[in-house]
Amino acid sequence: MATFVDRVVLHLQAGDGGHGCVSIHREKFKPFGGPDGGNGGHGGSVSLVVDPQVTTLLDFHFHPHVKADNGKGGAGSNRDGANGHNLVLKVPNGTVVQTSDGTVLADMVGAGTTFEVARGGRGGRGNASLANAKRKAPGFAELGEPGDQLDIVLELKSVADVGLVGFPSAGKSSLISVISAAKPKIADYPFTTLVPNLGVVRMDNHTFTVADVPGLIPGAANGKGLGLEFLRHIERCAVLVHVIDSATLEPGRDPVADIDAIEAELSQYGGLADRPRLVAVNKVDVPDGRDLAEIVRPDLEERGYRVFEVSAATREGLKELTYAMAELVEAERKAAPPAEPTRIVIRPMAVDDDGFTITAEADGSFTVRGVRPERWVKQTNFDNDEAVGFLADRLARLGVEDKLAKAGAQPGDLVRIGVREFDWQPTLFAGVDFVPGNRGTDIRLEEKSNRASAADRLAARKARRVRSADEVGADASDDLDEDIDDEDDAE
Repeated sequence: MATFVDRVVLHLQAGDGGHGCVSIHREKFKPFGGPDGGNGGHGGSVSLVVDPQVTTLLDFHFHPHVKADNGKGGAGSNRDGANGHNLVLKVPNGTVVQTSDGTVLADMVGAGTTFEVARGGRGGRGNASLANAKRKAPGFAELGEPGDQLDIVLELKSVADVGLVGFPSAGKSSLISVISAAKPKIADYPFTTLVPNLGVVRMDNHTFTVADVPGLIPGAANGKGLGLEFLRHIERCAVLVHVIDSATLEPGRDPVADIDAIEAELSQYGGLADRPRLVAVNKVDVPDGRDLAEIVRPDLEERGYRVFEVSAATREGLKELTYAMAELVEAERKAAPPAEPTRIVIRPMAVDDDGFTITAEADGSFTVRGVRPERWVKQTNFDNDEAVGFLADRLARLGVEDKLAKAGAQPGDLVRIGVREFDWQPTLFAGVDFVPGNRGTDIRLEEKSNRASAADRLAARKARRVRSADEVGADASDDLDEDIDDEDDAE
């Protein structure tokens, strides 16, 4: 079984942020110590980095699920939670990072190239960080923000200057083994090479890399043989070399027909028409092979190819072929535009950009989309009325209430922010100043009741027990009149 993997699907999960802490400082003789809840730690991120020592995606093939550490929660006494450790994955040079639908996120070429593919969630703020002049002792804290969760596709495209293409058993592996220090598997049966082989060639002051692509056959661009899986490895090659077997005994095979078949597959794959070509007619050490090479050489030269008769067994013609490769590689390098350093692009937010949008849906509901509103909703504990009131104040200050009203929203309409749905009640959230109450409550969210409060009932009982002075005087005069009447009766 081959131990080379050049395409994998990774399931990534960045670390979640830690929750903030709700705590009140308590100390002897200090009953009002104030809030001291610490902040939660940030979740760990997942990054990719190019490592020259890594040549395959095999490790990710066996371990496709990757998860970074979560941030720790805050604690009392203003103790912040620890941040989750960032996870760094080492990938080969030439790895292309894509989404599941084929969108390219990064093309990682060059040792040390780094790309943050999944960002960890922010840690929630504790009640010490949420305190202000009006809300001196918040009874709530922010929840940790969930980390990014996504699936990505990693594809390896070998970074080489010269690509050797040809039919199986044409001698590509033998050729790369004698012009470089590469040690590919060589045998006398087709499809011996199951993985691309890379070799470094040094000629005088020239150094370039050569890739041996597994054998191509007609239909390779449509999935036959091994071509579809490995044609991507010649996309980055500046020069292509057709390695032709001049000593094949298969019927219907000759150098010209082989080149036509390979060119048809390259054309169908696409994107390789502008690459310069060389033709290496291999195995001329065989008598019949040398005769066939001399016969087809004029036809190939008429097509514009530079033809080299070589033998990997006797190393005949390899020096001339290698110098021709180096010449074309140097020409391509000089013609390429100079590499510019990565520029730092700063994109400030527009002055009239609110940071969110409101969309009226067909069912009569409204959807609020924006980084800040969605993050605030994720970090809100909806079991705490004070936290919900704090969220309402933030949304009102951001302008969500006003924009909903301008969009035609009516009280009771359904409003979605992220994964949450609300019945819009603007009278509760229209910029009303916060009124301190019991921790964890907000009087603006309390449901009104017709039942009298305990204070009202107590006042009514006291009123019934206390009679006014007029009532007492009236009762006394009535008693006096009754006593006078009784005395008159007695006389």
